[in-house]
Amino acid sequence: MAELSEFEKHRRRLWAIAYRITGSVSDADDAVQETWLRWQKLPDGTADSPGAFLTTVVSRICYDQLTSARARRETYIGTWLPEPLVTVTEGGPEERATLDESVGTALLTVMERLSPPERTALVLHDVFAVPFAEIADVVGRSPDSVRQLASRARRRVRDEEPRRSVDRAEHRRTVEAFLAAVTGGELEQLLEILDPEVVWRSDGGGKVMAARIPVVGREKVAHFLGKVLRRFVPGRSWIAVRDINGAPGLVAADPVGDWAAVYSFTVRDGRIARIDCIINPDKLAHLDFAALRGVPPAGGAGGPE
Repeated sequence: MAELSEFEKHRRRLWAIAYRITGSVSDADDAVQETWLRWQKLPDGTADSPGAFLTTVVSRICYDQLTSARARRETYIGTWLPEPLVTVTEGGPEERATLDESVGTALLTVMERLSPPERTALVLHDVFAVPFAEIADVVGRSPDSVRQLASRARRRVRDEEPRRSVDRAEHRRTVEAFLAAVTGGELEQLLEILDPEVVWRSDGGGKVMAARIPVVGREKVAHFLGKVLRRFVPGRSWIAVRDINGAPGLVAADPVGDWAAVYSFTVRDGRIARIDCIINPDKLAHLDFAALRGVPPAGGAGGPE
């Protein structure tokens, strides 16, 4: 049986690959667990390169997951957004200086429009530097075909991904200014922070009330935000700045009212160009909101009182 210690060396990378291919925390967890089960059954010394072997295995599992998920997502109610990654601590200096494009909500949403072979090829080659020959084994294509898949996917992502700031400090300042304007009821300040063509997208999955089509334009988005804020109950609901998929965003919840939401932002030229709101409870089930609330909000941001 292959050793657990060898598998553990690669676990974080395997999960990172799985999440970027599937856009789902639960699917990524399942893929890594299945990879471990297959690794356990492997006789010692069978894999000359454990890292390459495990990458191929987890990628094949995720490729199959993604292929089957396509049919489910075609019938998904409303906007589909990826399951959020929420953290309460910032990374090292390099991570604090720029935003992680490969795991950003906006990019993962754009990648939903790619075919499973395109998405798999793009993630493995451009993010994890997996050779085309190894990717070919995953998707069942020739290396030249995989090269073309990655190139086509790269062009589509470049054309469709929203232009945004990669400066973390600017992004955070804008999110904090948005929070202050929203919680303070400062409509003029809010309108100034929102891009004229800002887009609000919300994912309720048919489980909770949500806008099923995007809301476009700052006046309409500001009006919609007014409706959202009616859910907040002073002294009970809370909202705080937290890292969402590698960039400052917002987490909000009401333990008594039994609702929660995660907000990701695309910032461009100091204004918010896009807001992605995830309120589907199935996509938030992996989050510990009590722990997220327990950490003092960075920069003094808190909930409406």
